[in-house]
Amino acid sequence: MLQVCLNGRRTGADGAGVPLSPAALARSAAEAVAAGAAEIHVHPRTPCGRESLSPRAVGPALEAIRARVRVPVGMTTGAWAEPDPAARLERVRSWSVRPDFASVNWHEPGAGELAAQLLDLDIGVEAGIWSGTDGAARFAASPLGPRVLRVLAEVTDPDPATAEDSARSLLAELGTAHGRPVLLHGEEGGTWPVLRLAGRLGLATRIGLEDTLLLPDGERALSNAELVREALLQRGR
Repeated sequence: MLQVCLNGRRTGADGAGVPLSPAALARSAAEAVAAGAAEIHVHPRTPCGRESLSPRAVGPALEAIRARVRVPVGMTTGAWAEPDPAARLERVRSWSVRPDFASVNWHEPGAGELAAQLLDLDIGVEAGIWSGTDGAARFAASPLGPRVLRVLAEVTDPDPATAEDSARSLLAELGTAHGRPVLLHGEEGGTWPVLRLAGRLGLATRIGLEDTLLLPDGERALSNAELVREALLQRGR
């Protein structure tokens, strides 16, 4: 399974190809799915471009994307979008338009409570386990582990020379991962080495402008669709 991460924490300063508005997200999602992506991951924005978990940002983004594609659509719940754990729970409860799944970074404060809230709302949970954090240990001890949709193993090492080793270390930390499927991905310089490793290991992975702005040869990617096409060629090499 190849997921496309449309925008992440990128801004307009990262180039015109980064989709931010609902219309741009929908267009980019449609192009990426046509190129072979099976799922969408998105960071909704306010009209001024700020990441937000407000229903006024989440609803329009999800509705626009779903008008163009028929694949599962997920989104972030990162603490940077709403730092206060109690306020984050309230934001989630207020969603009138809900994603199919949402990622929860297990090392962040309030992760367990947030995951439980999402599950109560029948929203799938991607357990985001970042390398270099205590997320794997916290997830191993969580009673919610067997109930998550999947584990999102996020390799934060941006060095292409060491990212694969960092990925293997993270997978070792995860162990059986409560028997849940694992999606393995890297970021920046580590994106392509980790994606190729995921392919060789038979794991789901993801690609998109959230993770990298560059193709394997160092050229600037023009779109999420271009990254998806290249990922399908690179996976497993």
